Amino acid sequence: MSILCCKAKLVCAFLLLICFNVALGDDGYELWLNYNRPLDASICSDYGNYLNNSRIIGDSKTMEIIEDELTKASKGLCNFQFNQNLSNNQLVIGNYELLPSELKNLISNRLPNNPEAFIIIQKSTGNKEIVITSNSDIGVLYGTFEFIKQLQLGNSIDGLEIVSSPKIDLRLLNHWDNLDRTVERGYSGFSIWNWHTLPDYIDQRYIDYARANASIGINGTVLTNVNSNALILTEPYLQKVKALADLFRPYGIKVYLTARFSAPIEIGGLETADPLNQKVVDWWKNKADEIYSEIPDFGGFLIKANSEGQPGPQNYGRNHVDGANMLARAVKPHKGVVMWRAFVYSEHNDEDRAKQAYSEFVPYDGKFDDNVIIQVKNGAIDFQPREPFHPMFGAMPNTPLMMEFQITQEYLGQGTHLVYLPALFEEVLEEDTYVKGKGSTVAKVIDGELFNYKMTGMAGVSNIGTDRNWTGHHFLQANWYGYGRLSWNHELKAEDIAREWIALTLTRNSKAIDSITEIMMESREAVVNYMDPLGLHHIFATSHHYGPGPWVDNLGRPDWNPVYYHQADSEGVGFDRTKTGSNALEQYSPAIQKEYGNIKTIPEKYLLWFHHVPWDYNLNNGKTLWDNLALKYQEGVNEVIDMKNSWSGLRNDIDPTIHKEVSMMLDIQLAEAKWWKDACLSYFNSFAKKKYPLGVEPPKHSLEYYKTLKFPYAPGIRPQW
Repeated sequence: MSILCCKAKLVCAFLLLICFNVALGDDGYELWLNYNRPLDASICSDYGNYLNNSRIIGDSKTMEIIEDELTKASKGLCNFQFNQNLSNNQLVIGNYELLPSELKNLISNRLPNNPEAFIIIQKSTGNKEIVITSNSDIGVLYGTFEFIKQLQLGNSIDGLEIVSSPKIDLRLLNHWDNLDRTVERGYSGFSIWNWHTLPDYIDQRYIDYARANASIGINGTVLTNVNSNALILTEPYLQKVKALADLFRPYGIKVYLTARFSAPIEIGGLETADPLNQKVVDWWKNKADEIYSEIPDFGGFLIKANSEGQPGPQNYGRNHVDGANMLARAVKPHKGVVMWRAFVYSEHNDEDRAKQAYSEFVPYDGKFDDNVIIQVKNGAIDFQPREPFHPMFGAMPNTPLMMEFQITQEYLGQGTHLVYLPALFEEVLEEDTYVKGKGSTVAKVIDGELFNYKMTGMAGVSNIGTDRNWTGHHFLQANWYGYGRLSWNHELKAEDIAREWIALTLTRNSKAIDSITEIMMESREAVVNYMDPLGLHHIFATSHHYGPGPWVDNLGRPDWNPVYYHQADSEGVGFDRTKTGSNALEQYSPAIQKEYGNIKTIPEKYLLWFHHVPWDYNLNNGKTLWDNLALKYQEGVNEVIDMKNSWSGLRNDIDPTIHKEVSMMLDIQLAEAKWWKDACLSYFNSFAKKKYPLGVEPPKHSLEYYKTLKFPYAPGIRPQW
């Protein structure tokens, strides 16, 4: 009897486990490579004719990955086996050099002269083979992922012809991950790099990370925080880095490291890190040789120097050129690069912080070695919800500049707000610098078209962590995906990328896709409105940047205080960066100076960035600045309400687990949007002393109440070094 009872209990437990797993639903782990959502039989039938008669040419590790990926996709999406039938091949996958001559003739001159470029083409005569090829195995991998995506999206296979080549060379993720597994400005758990168990233990998550990045064309990863730790350059850690590099190589991903400028002192036993000291030069050369002996395709170094207390060449009376070129010469024999960040501002410099990077770097245009690329944030301050494009773009025709975007959401609601960042990326890339007349966009600067840069790059600061769904909030996956797509082709539109991601990740229902696309495209403007409308910026709480803090004025230097950036007083609000103020505007082209320098012609989204404006000044709609400011804050709240209501109506179209989790996040976002509105309007009205316009809900609490709120353990806080 007891045995039967035990068996019954086990059966019940098993059934409960099954029910529990079903209830769990989609946990988001598969990202946009979710092959667990079967397609219609008609789509599978069309693609199956090719997938069931296929041939993979080549025997590299990358080609093995291609076969494995096609096998997973075939089984998950269409429930059939991917087979290699050598006698009647219809799908042919392989390096161009290995193709049969008749298929080479089909490709002819259509394949771009770029080793990462690929072509997918269907023969129109005879046997209708589909060919996926490239001049490299990695390009073939990119083409395979594109083919699988066409299958996932249910696109027609008839007349298929896709030719694709990346517009940017270096397409990188920057991990701000520390060796203790904390992540600076990370909002989705701990670092995925478990340095303690590397190199012997290879987590499946590392492989899935590589798959995800390769599927969107990302070809490099900087493993460590820009606020760097010299220990990563020691032999034990280099063995751990080597394990990751070996794993990532077949996916076309190079590893890079952040180099602490003072490493020769901290781990090398030298008394100086002066870049012109021969012992220092030799130390870095030897260190580079050591790294490349273990990792022959090591990408190079990313450097943050002489910014926010980080050591650099200026500690020794040298300049950025001295530091960057010294490191560049150490890695150049190995074809390595140095990415030198332009995010610099100094406690010894009282110049408008928005001007400092331009002032420090532009005079050195053309003096950096040819394997140095300057990495520039999209705006001159620091990843704000909206900034004008950085004035360095277009100002250094003889020095390659690469874009640095954030994928994580510091200053943008962190891990709980739905904010679709490709809308921000697109806005910045399409901004016109006018440096060579109309049409001189930021995108044309960074892709080398304007100045014929020999090296191009784009970096995205990652929010990838140990959370099961990788990014904490399900919709933050779209920022990772969208960044990869835009770094490959910056001419893509954010809205089209959103629709693609939704179909790959959430639902194929066309009406649901329309609704979710509207939510995503509205989300970035919503966060601008309830945080930093009309050009306000950097009014966040101290250190962790979680929540509003426009009143903060007690930090150690002026430009750490929000009051520095908004300069509110009884007369008005805004930072005067015209000729009557800091004149940061002079760093832009004459056309922009003319437009932005005039309070009547400046785009109102940048108004308070460049002008100190009276509270009673009438904007284009005839309402005063105060009324517009208050209405913008309320508009941001209302937009979140709309997002929340739209999402609620999608309950029957979305996996229930994802729907519930996003719903809870939207509850948080709405509460925090109201907090932002109430706290900021309470503060600014302590100067303006105006009535709230019709349609604006007055703050629920006093200004003193909002000032008392403290969050010492907010996620993503910067550690103390």
